Amino acid sequence: MHASAPVSADDARLAFPKGAGDKVWETLKEWPMAAQKKLAFVASDAPIAQSAQSALMAQYGGVAIEDADIIVALGGDGFMLQTLHNTQHLPAPVYGMNCGTVGFLMNEFSDQGLRKRLDEVEEEVINPLHMHAVCVDGTEHNALAINEVSLLRAGPQAAKLRIHVDGRLRMDELVCDGALLATPAGSTAYNYSAHGPIVPVGSDVLALTAVAAFRPRRWRGALLPKGARVTFEVTNADKRPVNADADGVSVKNVAKVDVWSAPEIEHRILFDPGHGLEERLIQEQFA
Repeated sequence: MHASAPVSADDARLAFPKGAGDKVWETLKEWPMAAQKKLAFVASDAPIAQSAQSALMAQYGGVAIEDADIIVALGGDGFMLQTLHNTQHLPAPVYGMNCGTVGFLMNEFSDQGLRKRLDEVEEEVINPLHMHAVCVDGTEHNALAINEVSLLRAGPQAAKLRIHVDGRLRMDELVCDGALLATPAGSTAYNYSAHGPIVPVGSDVLALTAVAAFRPRRWRGALLPKGARVTFEVTNADKRPVNADADGVSVKNVAKVDVWSAPEIEHRILFDPGHGLEERLIQEQFA
């Protein structure tokens, strides 16, 4: 038996005798919006995520991501970031369910009541960072980062970085293992592990954080306006090589890296009520 195509409210209205269809139409208009939305399910390679995808598609159906009203991502935070990057050209928001080891950007997994949950979601809109890296050999690379752009030493010696903010020299020399610029959404990730501050969502602030700073030893970083453009220059790059990374996109042996917010790009993430990014950032500080 072949599965039939979903019946629209207009089709249902016309299928009834005159007058009766109007009553059905009024009932259908009261359906939760999520019950009428087309869902696409994507999953990481983890067996648990693959099994979850099969179970959810069997229960709720599924369409291609290009045709979806909501994209449901199954995995951990890494897969969520990958999904957001891969679907940034699409209008559909992404709702993540945790089937991985870290789930800061994910909702709790359940194969029951999904459409009801989607009808009650809260939406967060975040902007990524744009990285423009120039390597020692002159090649140039561009990438986007939802969490952070980081620079890390690639050899046994500490990196030496010069930092400009909006074209003005702010630090002539930072001797360190590395440095990073994090968004509010990414401030609980690598930034927090490097003892950087957790930044509230909506604060229009970026966190500039050193990784194992040696000189100045007590420098803990800076909070910068979201519109700031940060330039990292690597001094003595031949002897002290540095790699740059933007959400897993790595560029080796960089000489200069410019980083700025990209407000023209919006990532829409859906969360269960009371479990949005703002609440998670607060919880993380009291964990």
